[in-house]
Amino acid sequence: MRTITVISMISLDGVLQAPGGPDEDTSGGFTLGGWTAAYDDEQFQQRFAELMKPSDVLLGRTTFDIFAGYWPQHADFWPGINEVTKYVVSTTEHESDWANTVFLSGLDDIRALKAGGDTGLTVWGSGDLIQTLLENDLVDELQLVTYPVTLGSGKRLFDRGTIPAAFTVSDGAVTSSGVVFARYTRAGEVVTGNVGPE
Repeated sequence: MRTITVISMISLDGVLQAPGGPDEDTSGGFTLGGWTAAYDDEQFQQRFAELMKPSDVLLGRTTFDIFAGYWPQHADFWPGINEVTKYVVSTTEHESDWANTVFLSGLDDIRALKAGGDTGLTVWGSGDLIQTLLENDLVDELQLVTYPVTLGSGKRLFDRGTIPAAFTVSDGAVTSSGVVFARYTRAGEVVTGNVGPE
């Protein structure tokens, strides 16, 4: 069975919308696109390069459109992105000129894809898709890159799809600019109890 890893750049208040540039995603009137740019340093680049190692990707349509319009011409900055398989969940698009693109129609296709192989799938961006994956307990790992900034509005990582779930931390680091890298692996159900002396 494939594992599904969500990689997300988020603000302290959980916003994942348009981290890369002002025009990346202005939906909902979002005006703070490119909010990650001020935190780029050598230590950040080294850690982020680990996240960009080649793997098949699972994307929502909006993120796929952004990627397809940029990465085929800039693959030197993401080695292997043109060669890996891009699985795209969409009800409106069914073909693309970008090599190795496969379209999925919905949740049943995602479940079949997860059950039908042994190589990992990485989700980038794709806020609506992430909600569906979380809601259906299909996320095996979260790799969160948290920036020391609040944005107040925008699409959030943990929104309508979040269910009670426990995770363990398997890796982490803080860069000199204050960006926190943390890897969380799914670890069963939430355990409750009393805090403090009985």
